[in-house]
Amino acid sequence: MSYLHFLRENARWLAAGFLMTFFSIYGQTTFISLSAGDIRREYELSHGGFGTIYMIATLASALTLTRAGQVVDRYSVRRVAMVVIPMLAIGAIAMGFSHHVALLLPVIYLLRLFGQGMMVHTAYTGTARWFSAQRGRALSVIILGHNAGDALMPILFVSVAGAIGWRNGWLLAAASLLLFALPLESSLAAVNRTPRASDPTPRVSDARDWKRSEVIRDPYFYLLMLAVMAPSFIVTVIFFHQVYLVESRGWSMEAFAASFAVSAAVNSCFTLLVGQLIDRFSGVSLLPFVLLPLGAACLVLGSIDAQWSAFAFMALLGVSNGLSTTLFGAVWPEIYGLKNLGSIRALVVSASVLASAVGPGLTGYLIDLGVSYPGQILAMGLYCVGVSFLMVPVSRFLGKRRLQA
Repeated sequence: MSYLHFLRENARWLAAGFLMTFFSIYGQTTFISLSAGDIRREYELSHGGFGTIYMIATLASALTLTRAGQVVDRYSVRRVAMVVIPMLAIGAIAMGFSHHVALLLPVIYLLRLFGQGMMVHTAYTGTARWFSAQRGRALSVIILGHNAGDALMPILFVSVAGAIGWRNGWLLAAASLLLFALPLESSLAAVNRTPRASDPTPRVSDARDWKRSEVIRDPYFYLLMLAVMAPSFIVTVIFFHQVYLVESRGWSMEAFAASFAVSAAVNSCFTLLVGQLIDRFSGVSLLPFVLLPLGAACLVLGSIDAQWSAFAFMALLGVSNGLSTTLFGAVWPEIYGLKNLGSIRALVVSASVLASAVGPGLTGYLIDLGVSYPGQILAMGLYCVGVSFLMVPVSRFLGKRRLQA
């Protein structure tokens, strides 16, 4: 099946997933941080004070997601979305109207749980169920919603906030969810896709259906978490401390900001390529390669002081994001089956969110102790290389286990 034919035949389901990843931006750090300066100023919070509130809210959302994520196993994507999208809108409305610091933690909790958490979790899990033979291709399309959201929404928000104020910007974000995203998602996801006779024969069969309790007792699940948590931890750390890195090396902040376009372009191209590779070779077979681009990116950034290293880092980061996001969206049915995919992916997403919450605080504490930040980045790169070697026997074992089931 040609790519254009695939898009045309499955437009409504691909659009449904794309829409949810696109609007998940409202719960992502990249979007919320646009209001960080205004929040600290109006609530009279220090950098550390706001960072602590943000960390606690993110950790609480990760813990909640381990339970809330199970609803995707019991209800259709449409029914889950009809709750998740309004709840994200409530978080945005609360951000626009709240004026007391006591409300800030529950507001951020709502944004993180229903934005970064449930919107993404529902889109990935639903797409993995809708598609079998072309699961990698389908996931690579909906993941582009993240790239589109990152490219468009921050620019729009900054422009709107500059014109009518940051609080009104959040109210407009809520309006876009309720007046556009909600009815459109309801229409697109109204029909549940099932595998068709015209679909290609899957090259790789899914594993038997594991129960969540079995997964928790599987030692290979925890080995996989060593790989899953690394991108979330490292990328959040790099961007959280980006100003410190730029200032410590005497770089131009404008030039560093320009390097983001390199990452976005490479990410979009590589996401589509990885989708094809997963459908051809399987997600499990690609596990040994998933952290290599990120490891190379960290080794470059940690060891080279010249400004051009930021562009090299961003290019490699684009490869890494395209590979890891698509692979970790597609690989779980191959390992643990489809029946309880929502419950299992909830554990995975919670671990990733946990890593993103812990990373900035831990590295910031080490910086305060005098530990070299470039040295920390180098250590992250070596960690990625080490885990990549570990994934070689893990990949082989999981491939054999699936065949024996």
